[in-house]
Amino acid sequence: PRFYSGNTGRTKEDYQGVSSLRQWIQKFFRTTSEQSFSELYSKIDLAQFEHALHYHIRNRDLFSQAMLHRSYAPFVNTPGVQSNERLEFLGDSVLNMVAAEHLFSAYPLAEEGRLTVLRARLVNRKALVSYAKQIHLRDFLLLSNSASQAAEKGSETIVADAYEAVIGAIYLDGGLEEARQFVHRQLVSALEGGLLDEADENYKSALLEYAQANGKEIPRYTIVKEDGPDHDRTFTVEATIGDGLSGVGTGKNKKEAEQAAAENALMQINEKRAAGN
Repeated sequence: PRFYSGNTGRTKEDYQGVSSLRQWIQKFFRTTSEQSFSELYSKIDLAQFEHALHYHIRNRDLFSQAMLHRSYAPFVNTPGVQSNERLEFLGDSVLNMVAAEHLFSAYPLAEEGRLTVLRARLVNRKALVSYAKQIHLRDFLLLSNSASQAAEKGSETIVADAYEAVIGAIYLDGGLEEARQFVHRQLVSALEGGLLDEADENYKSALLEYAQANGKEIPRYTIVKEDGPDHDRTFTVEATIGDGLSGVGTGKNKKEAEQAAAENALMQINEKRAAGN
């Protein structure tokens, strides 16, 4: 079944430029005019794949390619057939755009740095693997035996890349709005599952994401003081990320103190933003 088409408030004219660009990209991604994926059709249950995606597939070639890992490509006899890496490249851009658009609307008071951090949490590898598991993407992948064993043992890269390739396929097959709806459904599910709330509790990760998003040094954690007897120590840690930005925190162990220091640093950053500095 095709995923629902919600009323976005956009008109047909709003998408004319995007549609023309998409048509150009479709031509760019086409490998050979005579290319056929018929050999792969029997290896992927496209009807079941449609059901998993909640999306009506028009161009079977695109979705066969999206499931074709580079390790399996040498076993395909059809000349010119490519792996899913190009679709992954396209899907990554679409995913980041839709995630940014969603966060921009959902957090109207958040500043650019905060939005960048939130987007990083929604599109990082761990999140992509979670999205892929929701649609049982691993069941449809075409992998060599060695790559399949790697995926079964927990190789996140293969599944995460395939998820982005699927987004690229939906974009080319159904357009931006279809891709937006597919991604949006995954994002809403993640947000309702507390993905951002859980991440907010990890202050060290949040501070690292802030530093990376703003071109600053990787946070450094230094123990500046230890108090108390050996059986009841209290650690004081300073977290620094350059430009005079630092935070201090205490805890009963180094990990707890580092989290407290990172939280203090983030509080100071937010205070400076609020003051307009």
